[in-house]
Amino acid sequence: MTPQQRLNALLELVSDRGNVSITEIGDALGISAATARRDLATLADQRLVTRTHGGAAALGTGYELPLQYKIVRQAEAKTAIARATAALVAPGDTVGLNGGTTTTEVARELGKSERFLRADGEYGITIVTNALNIGYELSVRANVKIVVTGGVARRQSYELIGPLVRDTLDEFALDVVVLGVDGLTGQYGATTMHEGEAEVSRHFASVGRRVVVVADSTKIERSTFARICPLERIDVLVTDRDVPAPFAADLSAAGVELVVAD
Repeated sequence: MTPQQRLNALLELVSDRGNVSITEIGDALGISAATARRDLATLADQRLVTRTHGGAAALGTGYELPLQYKIVRQAEAKTAIARATAALVAPGDTVGLNGGTTTTEVARELGKSERFLRADGEYGITIVTNALNIGYELSVRANVKIVVTGGVARRQSYELIGPLVRDTLDEFALDVVVLGVDGLTGQYGATTMHEGEAEVSRHFASVGRRVVVVADSTKIERSTFARICPLERIDVLVTDRDVPAPFAADLSAAGVELVVAD
């Protein structure tokens, strides 16, 4: 386990349990007390956990983790969701992607898919994104025309936000928009942690012919601070598990197609 993987695992442990002791950390991760203390100090210095006497506590539920600490969370589910989502995209489509770990997996799947390779050397797919990391990864793919919006970068998520994003998106008509979210409920629809990212995602949805929300099971029936759009604006939800019956009824009433990835 690399130091970054160990920090990810420790942060996941604190987030899941709320409060952990040095002894519990050592038992769960198989590390020494001294290593546990050093790792907690690192996370506390980055304001990702709160140190307590003999351990650590998670921050409030409204706190947004930096993207690099979200990568390993629900990794297999996100990969499955990405494969199912890529199957909804046709060669030649223009696709909008906001930022996040799940949409990053979707971008990777689209970038490597042989369905979008063309013998004549032309682009097989066009992707428009406000996520700097997605733009960087796909810029080397010969089959992908990548368009990155303007805007101001958020270091927590590598996403561009602000009026320049809206001005860019106003110039496009997108076949498919794929949105990652932090929460999805019948009452509030799609939500995220940051109001600036919510505004960008809402504008993505406004220029998309078809809106696909990608969300693993931890996001279902969970609401966060900033609203993106109601369920009625969503055409397809791609997730990794069957959803609870009441929420399935909400999706059906809103006309949302449910796709459960294998």
